[in-house]
Amino acid sequence: MKTQISDLWKKEDWLAVWIGFIVIAIGCIAVFSGAFNFSALNFSTWAVGENAPKAVSLGVQLSSWGFWSKLLLTLLVLGLLFTAGIKLQGESVRKYVPAFLVLFAIAVAVRCISAEYTLNRYLEWAFWALIVGLLISNTVGVPSWLKPAIRTEFYIKTGLVIMGFSVLFSNIAKFGLYGLGIAWIVTPVVIIFMWWFGTKVMKMTNKPLVITLASATSVCGTSAAIATGAASGAKKNDLSIAVSVSIIFTVIMMVFEPMIIKWTGMSHIMGGSLIGGTIDSTGAVVVAGTALGPEAQTAAVLVKSIQNILIGFIAFFVALFFATRVDRTGTQKVGAGEIWYRFPKFIIGFFAASLVASFIVMPLAGGSAVGEVNSVLDQYKNWAFVLAFTSIGLDTNFKEIIKQMQGGKVIWLYVIGQAFNILLTLFAVWLLLSGRFFPVPVLD
Repeated sequence: MKTQISDLWKKEDWLAVWIGFIVIAIGCIAVFSGAFNFSALNFSTWAVGENAPKAVSLGVQLSSWGFWSKLLLTLLVLGLLFTAGIKLQGESVRKYVPAFLVLFAIAVAVRCISAEYTLNRYLEWAFWALIVGLLISNTVGVPSWLKPAIRTEFYIKTGLVIMGFSVLFSNIAKFGLYGLGIAWIVTPVVIIFMWWFGTKVMKMTNKPLVITLASATSVCGTSAAIATGAASGAKKNDLSIAVSVSIIFTVIMMVFEPMIIKWTGMSHIMGGSLIGGTIDSTGAVVVAGTALGPEAQTAAVLVKSIQNILIGFIAFFVALFFATRVDRTGTQKVGAGEIWYRFPKFIIGFFAASLVASFIVMPLAGGSAVGEVNSVLDQYKNWAFVLAFTSIGLDTNFKEIIKQMQGGKVIWLYVIGQAFNILLTLFAVWLLLSGRFFPVPVLD
């Protein structure tokens, strides 16, 4: 695996960083110059009848020129930037553009549905995006021409870079050691436990599958599975099984874990940290964290971002372990560059955006100006996320996933490993953030 300078404009991780910073830069220019309005579309709460306070009739919204101009602006900004990203990755623009237009139309429908007064009281727009995507995927199915626009990772990475501007470095500094304690101590222990349980207790002979599933469970689902699968020499079918199991339980956990946290009365910062440390996918972490509130979302994203940093290191050590202890063929060469190659570059964008907001924009323009910029960027972040969450739903067909399961050992390994992960993470969260032993950081 070699890193090339062209990766800066050809790889998805780096393109997500550049797109995120383009949106941030335009948002800053729009706010500070006052020369143009860069606000994306946001549906106001609407209801049928007069039973909802402060609801704005959907008909009134749809008849407004401001509504359609913002809708067009949102479509053009996201459409042009993501299409440019697809082009730079060497993929077909001709196939992507019509598919993206339909995906964006579904996203608009999702935002409209989730803004309805009664529905919005029960579930956030992120969950409705997932629900709509799952309904389409598991009923009529996803047509092949729509699949080029289903780019979950691309959209979520871009949204997280934009979100970085709203996470001030003071929060990262206050939460950093707590996040390290939750993510960097628990994660390796879970991987070692699942490796031992899978190979020694369950006697699973497919060792690449065991380590791939262990990494997907303890770090961040698909991304970790891909990196570790490549490092261990896992077969394509092994990777498919690990990712499929991870997706099934990610969907379940992202829906029910916030509900259980609310029921227990756990604080938002503890709940968000638990979500960030236990739910596999970064996108699902954002969804679940959003359901608990802004503080929980910030804590969840920080823990998951700190955890994601481990991907490159884990892939490196897995490759080294398999080359020297498992395979012992001597044919697999492992270099330290593997760490950088596997490192998720969009995390650099997330933290860089925080640094820009904290040490450049805030000192020059003040906290209120940063708040104004974030009010503009927030909707672009939300639109990137709704595209991602809809893509998750569209990309999840339970019938196809079940067909890929081979016996019950894989499921049992995941369930037992995830249960151990949850319990260990819960203990770390309680130890660090309950206030019994350490002061609880206050996230702005």
